[in-house]
This record gives sequence, structure tokens and C-alpha cells, in this order.
Amino acid sequence: MKRNSLSVVNKIVQSSPAMKQPKLGFYSSLKQTHLYTVLLDWGSLPHHVVLRIFQYLPLIDRARASSVCRRWNEVFHIPDLWRKFEFELNQSASSYFKSTHPDLIQQIIKKHAAHLQYVSFKVDSSTESAEAACDILSQLVNCSIQILGMILTAKPSFMNVSKSHFVSALTVVFINSKSLSSIKIEDTPMDDPSLKILVANNSDTLRLLKMSSCPHVSSDGILCVADQCQGLRELALSYYILSDELLLALSSESHVNLEHLRIDVVSENPGQIEFHSIKKHSWDALIKHSPRVNIVMYFFLYEEEFETFFKEETPVTHLYFGRSVSKTVLGRIGLNCPRLIELVVCANGLRPLDNELICIADHCKNLTSLGLSECEVSSSAFVEFVRLCGRRLTHLSIMEEVLIPDDNYSLDEMHTEVYKYLGRVWFPDVMPVW
Repeated sequence: MKRNSLSVVNKIVQSSPAMKQPKLGFYSSLKQTHLYTVLLDWGSLPHHVVLRIFQYLPLIDRARASSVCRRWNEVFHIPDLWRKFEFELNQSASSYFKSTHPDLIQQIIKKHAAHLQYVSFKVDSSTESAEAACDILSQLVNCSIQILGMILTAKPSFMNVSKSHFVSALTVVFINSKSLSSIKIEDTPMDDPSLKILVANNSDTLRLLKMSSCPHVSSDGILCVADQCQGLRELALSYYILSDELLLALSSESHVNLEHLRIDVVSENPGQIEFHSIKKHSWDALIKHSPRVNIVMYFFLYEEEFETFFKEETPVTHLYFGRSVSKTVLGRIGLNCPRLIELVVCANGLRPLDNELICIADHCKNLTSLGLSECEVSSSAFVEFVRLCGRRLTHLSIMEEVLIPDDNYSLDEMHTEVYKYLGRVWFPDVMPVW
């Protein structure tokens, strides 16, 4: 049987006119035959397999691979390969495109623009990379893009580009696509007029819009989106353009249920920004209309800037504090955030949060996730917190230095108690020492 199988392989290899069979010993011949067979397999891979491989390749590597053989070149021109594409632009990559293949991107756009549906730009902090992305955008004329993402690996990038240049390039996509369903354009100079163009051409299809840190967009601009895009399900924005009118527009009978609302509350200059308040009846209207909506708030404020927040009931579900937050604010959260699901506190100083955590556990009945670092909690208070929450706590990320032993529990005894209430083994997170 083995001899017959070997003879079949030999016949296959010998039948290839491009391959000469040297006179070798039995084992050397077998090894050479195996090598030729592998080479033949690479050349005869099915289209769908090669297509799958090509989808993981950067643009330059795709172009190079397409010149390997006719079969791979055919795959290079299959429309499915160009439905989703990410332009990764950084200084070295941009200069490489310009110096080595000055018209490669233009050729791809010319041949495959009609097939593009998902397009993203991954851009570094250089102005050159951002301008290269704008140049590509302005060429996407004959396309029907459904998903557009402008991803920054570092700031400021697009904010250093001329506003008119960026808006002009973006408008090309808004006008020509007609079927945009998802847009992520955070940290860009987008403005109200370009939002109106987006709405005028894509109001029936837009489902997701992420546009935090767009300083040229006003509350009126985002209100126009909410009024016209009745199918919008996910929205991310900066707090300064959040308004009572916006929440009421998202709560209208003709609007679909909102699924996700992300709000970034950011201050770069302490004391220079006075944050407005949102009325309780506006939050109530949104929850009545979309009872399952996740409201996520990211705070990057200084302690003195929290005066406006959480004085009344706020239907937030996920809270992340990137800077220090006071005991007073955490106390208000316990009393006024009954829908809270996840809480992450990155810093609080050296004042114990015992009473505040117990209050949160007692009043926030939906809480399932807690993260603490750079603060202090006594072992007794932590055990009581876990007892009140019980097994609904699915994620508990507490840095080891946060927990302070007291007269009731040592750290080992605390672990035993936590295990009893959680129903699983749990240990605090440890900062690695390099």
C-alpha cells in the first residue's frame, strides 16, 4: 500500500513539465517529492482560502501577493476582498506609500470603490497622516460605504488638519454613500453643517454615531441628528452637547428604543468649565421610552468640578472615574443611581470608602461589577459590601493595596468570607514588580 501511494505521488510530480526529477536515493527522493507536493498545494489553494488569507494582509502585502501567480491575482480582484478595508497610516507608512507606490491607493480606489462597505482609518498623531486620510476620503466618490471609522492611535492628528479640508473630505462620503449605518469620528473637527449633510443623505440608515471630543459640534447640531435619524440606536458624545432637548428628542414616539448612550465628561483646565445640569424629567422620559438603555459615563474631572452631578436621581448604568473622586460624590451615587451596573474608581486618596461602598451595595441592586485602585477600604467594610451584593457580583477587580486589615478580619480571613458570599475563590489584583 505504501509503495502504491508513493508511486502515485511520484507520477504527479513527474507529470509537471516545470520540474525535473534528479536521480537521488530513495529517502532523498521522498523528501524532494514532499517538497514539490507542498509547493503544488500552495499554487492550487481554493479561492475562498486565499481570499481569507488576503483579508489579513495590509495593502502593500496584498499587492505583492497578487503578483505571485495568476490564481492569486484573480483573488486580488474579487469584490468580497474589498468590502472591508482598513487604511493604516503613520509617518513611515505614508512616506512609504508616496515614495514606493505613489498611485497604489488611487488604483485600488478606482477599481474597487464600488465594493467598499466598511472603511476605517488608523492614524497616528502626525498631521501628514491625517492629511493622507483626508485625501483618501475625498476620493471615495463612487462608493456605498455603510461603516466609517476614524481611529486615532495618538492625539491630536485630525485636530491639526485644516477644518475646511477635513469637512470637505468627510462631506464627499456623506453625500455619495447614502447608506451609512455606523460612524465613528471622535476627536475630529467635524461641525454642525457637515452633520446636517450627513442627516440629509443618511437619515434612514444611520444606527450608530460616536463623536466625542468634536469641539465644533454644538448641542443644536446633535439635536438635528436625533430629530431626523429615527433609527439611531447607539450614540456617543461629549457632555457639553448633552441637553434636555436631546434626551426628549431621543424619547419621542417615532424614535426607536435607544440601546447605548455614552457620555464623556472631560475637563482639561480645572475650574474653567462650569458644567450644566440635566433635569430629572428628561432622564425619566428617556428611561420610559428606552427602559433597557445602557447609559455609560466616563469622568475625567477634578474633585471641585463634580458639584453639578448626581444631586438628583440619574439613570446611569456604567460609571468610570479616571481621576480622583470625592467621598461626597460616591455617597450621592449610592443614593441617586439605582440602575448602576458597573463602577470603576481609579483614585480617591487615602480616606476610607467604607460607608460609601456599603451605601452603594445597599441601594444599587443591579450592581454586578466593581473596580477599585488608589483608594482604601477596610476588610470589614469590603466583606459587608460583598455580603450585600452576593453572587450577583460577576466581576470584582480590587487592587491588593486598597484593602486594609482591621480588628475583625485579616487578609486571609477576609478571603474566606468573600469566598462564602461570592460562591467562588477570589483574590485581589496585584501590581507586578518588574
